[in-house]
Amino acid sequence: MEAEKANQSLPRLGQPAPLFEAETTHGTIRLEDFKGSWLVFFSHPADFTPVCTTEFVGFAELAPEFKKRNVELLGLSIDSTFSHIAWVRNIEQNFGVKVPFPVVADLNKEVASLYGMIMPGESKTETSRCVFVIDPNGVLRAMIYYPLTTGRNMREILRLIDALQTTDKHGVATPANWQPGDKVIVPPPKTTEDAEARMHAGLETKDWYFSKKSL
Repeated sequence: MEAEKANQSLPRLGQPAPLFEAETTHGTIRLEDFKGSWLVFFSHPADFTPVCTTEFVGFAELAPEFKKRNVELLGLSIDSTFSHIAWVRNIEQNFGVKVPFPVVADLNKEVASLYGMIMPGESKTETSRCVFVIDPNGVLRAMIYYPLTTGRNMREILRLIDALQTTDKHGVATPANWQPGDKVIVPPPKTTEDAEARMHAGLETKDWYFSKKSL
C-alpha cells in the first residue's frame, strides 16, 4: 500500500529533483553525477518493444544536439541491466544507431516510485513515458507525461531545453510554438507606473501586459 502511494506522488517543479543511486548500462550512476549539466531523464515502458525502440533511436540520433546544449540523457525502465544491454545492442544491429547514453535498471521500482513514473491505471508493471528536465543545479524544471501508446517528439523536448535556457539567460518567457530566433515575451510590468512606461519602451507592444522583443 505504501509503495502504491509513493507511485502516485510526483516530484514538484522548482524543487530539487529526488536523489538516487542506480545501476545502469554505464555502471553505477547517481543523480549528483550530472551536477553542472542539464539532464533529460526519461522512462520507457519496456525493452524490446516497438514504440520504445523508435524513441531510443530518436534520442540517440539527436544526442549530439542535446550535447551542444550541455544536456545529458538518461533512460529508465523496470528491466534488468542485462535486458538493457541486449536491447541497445539489438538497436545498433537492426537500426544502425548506437545508443550513447546510460539506461537505469530499476527492477525494484525504487527510482520509478521516487519520480512517480508508474501510473497504475495504465500499468502496474511498466513505467509510463515520462520526461523530467533537471537543470545544472539539480532543480526539476519541467515534466511531460505520455501514455504507453504514444511515442514522444524528441525535437519538442529539444525545443523545451532551448526555451528554458533562453529564459534563464535573458529573463524572458517564450510564447506558444516558439523556436530559437523567434521573438520572446517580456515579463509583464508589476506596477501602474511600469505599465505606463511599457507603452513607450520601444517594444512590440499589443497592450501594457503583452510585449515581445527580439534577442
